[in-house]
Amino acid sequence: MSRIQFVLAGLAAIWLAAFAGPAPAAARDYPWCAQGGEYGYPGECAYSSYEQCQASVSGRLLFCDRNPRFAYGHAPAQPRPQRRVRPVAPY
Repeated sequence: MSRIQFVLAGLAAIWLAAFAGPAPAAARDYPWCAQGGEYGYPGECAYSSYEQCQASVSGRLLFCDRNPRFAYGHAPAQPRPQRRVRPVAPY
């Protein structure tokens, strides 16, 4: 294999690894949102507890409030795990 072919094969492998990697995680809303400042409504909803939100907004001129999707019962449905079905052996 010539040197150029080796370099091209390496570049192709790098390109495939960059674009064939795992898909990004789906966005998920959490019950608490950081609001104010640069965040629009409902804010940055990335906190599972009020304490986490308070720690994040400390010193940033922001405040914490409930995520309206959770507060009013419009939380997105979480996908249910698929059940594994074991095949039954014939008698």
